[in-house]
Amino acid sequence: MRRKEREVTDLNEIKDILTRAEVLRVALNNGDYPYLFPVNYGFVMDGAQLVLFFHGAKEGAKHAIIARDNKVTFEVDCGHALMQPLGEESCTSSFAYESVIGTGTIEKAADSEKEALLPLLLEHYGITAKHFNPVHLANTVVYKITATTYTAKRRVNDRL
Repeated sequence: MRRKEREVTDLNEIKDILTRAEVLRVALNNGDYPYLFPVNYGFVMDGAQLVLFFHGAKEGAKHAIIARDNKVTFEVDCGHALMQPLGEESCTSSFAYESVIGTGTIEKAADSEKEALLPLLLEHYGITAKHFNPVHLANTVVYKITATTYTAKRRVNDRL
């Protein structure tokens, strides 16, 4: 990381960023061009081990790409705030943010894991899961990203 003073290393602060972020962006290797898509997500951390997960239908482009190559890059961000220029110099404007960026491997969660992971995904958005329709559950795939590396970064808005 080039700007070490912006690095976030405390696991509780990293969890906080992951909790406040709303969109997980996932990039897959699709040959000549990456395949990038945003998803709603949940996460669990066991110590420093991070696992992110998301759900979707059982068909589509991402499923075929994952079957060919299960390596991913991921990103979440939050805490956005435009920082106005200092004086007359427009190039001194900036942007406050917090982010977590990493790499990992992706796999389908076992059917037995789906019912445990989906409530955690909903809780991320403030929804308490009560019941899952078995038909919908059968038609849903849950993907898990096990992070192999990740870094977190924060640019504080010091111009308030």
